[in-house]
Amino acid sequence: MMKQVLPGSAYKAYVTVYVEFSADGVMLPRQIVWEDGVKYGIDRVLDIRPSYAAKAGGQGDRYTVMVHGQRTYIYFERSASLSGNMIGQWFVERKVPVLSE
Repeated sequence: MMKQVLPGSAYKAYVTVYVEFSADGVMLPRQIVWEDGVKYGIDRVLDIRPSYAAKAGGQGDRYTVMVHGQRTYIYFERSASLSGNMIGQWFVERKVPVLSE
């Protein structure tokens, strides 16, 4: 059964993120690819911290980033598996559009 999502409520939108790893192993996001294929370069990473996604739910590492001069958050949700290639997924908090009449 599919969960009903109300207009105006938040949800997790999983996105593709291109990352760079520093020499000391820090994962730094460099580009977000939206669901429709539009790519957004990340100007700067301002902060990285463990956090929950207050609007959409979920736990992960919250990256505070600058995209086209705008401050926003992206989240990295770690996989429960300790082996294999699937180490986690990136998501953003999105709102279900409210349709005006």
